[in-house]
Amino acid sequence: MQILIYSYNYHPEPIGIAPLMTELAEGLVKKGHQVRVITGMPNYPQREIYEEYRGKWYVTEEINGVTVQRCYLRIKSKPNLIDRLLLELSFVFTSLPQAVNGWRPDVILLTVPPLLVSLPATLLGWFYNCPVVLNVQDILPEAAIKTGFLKNKFMIRALEALEKFSYKKAHTISVIADGFVKNLVNKKVPINKIACIPNWVDVNFIRPLPQQAKNWKAIHQFDDKFVVLYSGNIALTQGLETVIETAASLSHVPEIAFVIAGESKALKRLQKHCLACGADNVLLLPLQPREKLPEMLAAADVGLVVQKSNVISFNMPSKIPLLLASGSPIIASVPASGTAARAVRQSGGGVVVEPESPQDLAAAIMSLYSNPVLTAKLGEKARKFAVDRYSFEQALIAYEAVFSQACKVPRLLPAMQKKLGIKQF
Repeated sequence: MQILIYSYNYHPEPIGIAPLMTELAEGLVKKGHQVRVITGMPNYPQREIYEEYRGKWYVTEEINGVTVQRCYLRIKSKPNLIDRLLLELSFVFTSLPQAVNGWRPDVILLTVPPLLVSLPATLLGWFYNCPVVLNVQDILPEAAIKTGFLKNKFMIRALEALEKFSYKKAHTISVIADGFVKNLVNKKVPINKIACIPNWVDVNFIRPLPQQAKNWKAIHQFDDKFVVLYSGNIALTQGLETVIETAASLSHVPEIAFVIAGESKALKRLQKHCLACGADNVLLLPLQPREKLPEMLAAADVGLVVQKSNVISFNMPSKIPLLLASGSPIIASVPASGTAARAVRQSGGGVVVEPESPQDLAAAIMSLYSNPVLTAKLGEKARKFAVDRYSFEQALIAYEAVFSQACKVPRLLPAMQKKLGIKQF
């Protein structure tokens, strides 16, 4: 098949949807498919165009067999609502010339957010007379409304109309967790139009690495420490202040060390909070290069997943599969009824505590620190669940099946889908 992937984020951006879409595109190429990717100039998470791409309208690259066609973005480092809207609009308009500059696809895969990109993708589906598969990573505008980011009633109504249009025009909607399915069905999306394919992790790349973990700890002078790690995006929905306040409350236990790895600008803000709280047991690190990620994750005695209490229930952090695959037990400070909490409980590889509660988070950390047998058992369950549930090969086969079905090429029988754990609703 010839597959066009429409993704705002892509390699070399280190976190979020970019690594996932990069792995998917390159995996499809290895399976013998032709893949083109329409994406913006890399800018995440700094919200600044990477230096080598600045001042350019269009760049086309060949990366590991994938044709990557980049386009200009209007981007601000500290965006308000209007800036975000203009950013999405810039991608909508500048991406179209790239999308028509190449071979005709058999199918288009579109990742959302951003939601506005469904407009050019739908137009391209009509232009190329091919199906559009909508990959929903977050449900907008609900997520923005719930967190208080979006309050303008006119904007909310417009985005709700766009959301409804996107679901109606897509041939298939792939979602990353069961909670998304219920949400879409409640919005009258036909259930047979929805496929649930969890975000994945390369379990051969992210895995327990005892020796490398030991080396990583030695480099950072954590040889005999119990390392509690948070690595990933630092945004309003996470509330990393809870982690710092927890660290401050455990500063009397010198054997416990906290590590937060994230984007440099966000770390500066957290550094101020560390000083204010007296949390001198927190090491702040910049986002690690992809090749260094496995050893850092393996060095964690506990991995943290943190959300604020107002995060919408179906939000599913991509760091959960990563931590599970590394063999690190998870402590999830997340809403108890949400998708993230269900995923951690289902894995058997972690515990869930009340969000935005330093006391509960500290108690959970102390419980695992004091019980190494339990910690090891949770880590073993975490790894097994990741291999069984979140392997990249399973996701790749699932997407091939969705694309084949959209193109009306029967390549995977329902019995085989069931065997592979692919949920087709």
